[in-house]
Amino acid sequence: MSLKQTLPALLALTGGLLLAASWWLIFMYAPTEAIMGAIQKIFYIHLPLSWWALLSFFLVFLCSVAYLVRPGERLDRVARACAEIGVLLTTLTLVTGMLWGRRAWGVWWTWDPRLTTALIMWFIYTAYLLLGGLNLSEQRRRMVRAVVGIVAFADVPLVFLSARLWRSIHPAVFANESGGLEPEMKLVALFSVLAMGFFWLGIVLVRCQQLKSQARMEELLYAEQNREERDGQS
Repeated sequence: MSLKQTLPALLALTGGLLLAASWWLIFMYAPTEAIMGAIQKIFYIHLPLSWWALLSFFLVFLCSVAYLVRPGERLDRVARACAEIGVLLTTLTLVTGMLWGRRAWGVWWTWDPRLTTALIMWFIYTAYLLLGGLNLSEQRRRMVRAVVGIVAFADVPLVFLSARLWRSIHPAVFANESGGLEPEMKLVALFSVLAMGFFWLGIVLVRCQQLKSQARMEELLYAEQNREERDGQS
């Protein structure tokens, strides 16, 4: 196998090892927060999930714009892969946020601006993924996905800025120069974001390869069905 074929798996494996190292840092190196205790360590998992989910949707937006300018299957595949990974990471972000919020706020869920906009974002991009089931030609489906991928991005900046734009109980950890974190905490948080980045890139590329293979298999099946129909008519 060529380097191009094996690189996604290598990146995902590297990311997995870095994530394992980040978990060691989280539980063995990062100090325990004085007020919340050990539950605060969810932050080191929650933060990378949320950041890379937002970046995933930003790439969906960029690929969608590029597709409208110059249509291409590769752009659609990258957008679909990023949307799928983004929805998965957003789901995990919401779950870890609920676990953290239960201890910090005393409730599993509250209609805080950050949480509300994040939930809306999850619904929008889940709908984006469901567009693959529309009874349209593949070219039309790609066009619809591109348009929705552009429109859907309107909610992403709101998620990122919601804790600053509106009165929110959600902490804006890096809103000031000190970041509200001890140096050890900040180091672990940044390492966790980096580790998740390697893993994210790997699984996005792996998913792109899978979508390419799936499209090729569908083409072969379609060609075989046409051949059998022609043989049956002759």
